[in-house]
Amino acid sequence: MSFFNSIGRSMTRAPRNAKRSPTPTSATFSPVEYNSNSTPPSPVVAAPKPLYLCSPFVEAALVKGNFKTIVMLPKYVDIMEWVAVNIFDFYTNLNEFYGVITECCTQQTCPTMSAGSVLNYTWINQDRKSVHLPAPTYIDYVMTWAQNLLDDESVFPTKSGRDFPQSFPSTVKHVYRQLLRVFAHIYHAHYHQILHLRSEPHFNSLFAHFLAFGREYELLEMKDLKGSSSAPVGVGALWERWRDMGILDG
Repeated sequence: MSFFNSIGRSMTRAPRNAKRSPTPTSATFSPVEYNSNSTPPSPVVAAPKPLYLCSPFVEAALVKGNFKTIVMLPKYVDIMEWVAVNIFDFYTNLNEFYGVITECCTQQTCPTMSAGSVLNYTWINQDRKSVHLPAPTYIDYVMTWAQNLLDDESVFPTKSGRDFPQSFPSTVKHVYRQLLRVFAHIYHAHYHQILHLRSEPHFNSLFAHFLAFGREYELLEMKDLKGSSSAPVGVGALWERWRDMGILDG
């Protein structure tokens, strides 16, 4: 079912039993807009194959089979509620993973928000200028901003009788895009730490679930995933590998 095409006939949802619990963040931050700036690939010597594309790590997972089966909208469940709950879960789990490796993500080790050798994300500051930020600063801004939205009853209502706002689909798509960038940076810069913790099956399954969900509900933009349209970089190559393995749909 199309998430965005469902807005006209589904702007209410069943009441929740309890309010979602917030995940602590380092600071409060006002929502701002973000932008990406991917540099076109240049004819340079090919970099070593990333570990997350190598066997057996690329096959490591807790879930076997195609992830589409677990992202389908359950019968009698409101689509807004379903998307909201899943986005909250993705945020919470990703925040926990990043919290484990945060000591390894510093301004010295990660001076830019990079997701590949030719893919960097830039921040749009309050002066509407595109600036490069160290990855830990960028991620702290994103996660704090997302937490504030999740805690905002006018955006993510949790109380009976409160409807989702008309702007909810565009807001949640923006949140999804920023979480994707955090996933992409961890794969690019910190996957070896995930391997050291022996957590690659958990992290791979979380990301595959995230991608399948975004694809199903029109939250995922392939240009955000793959970078250059001529040749996928970073986690774009991982998407194609998992698609060929039957884990994700093309």
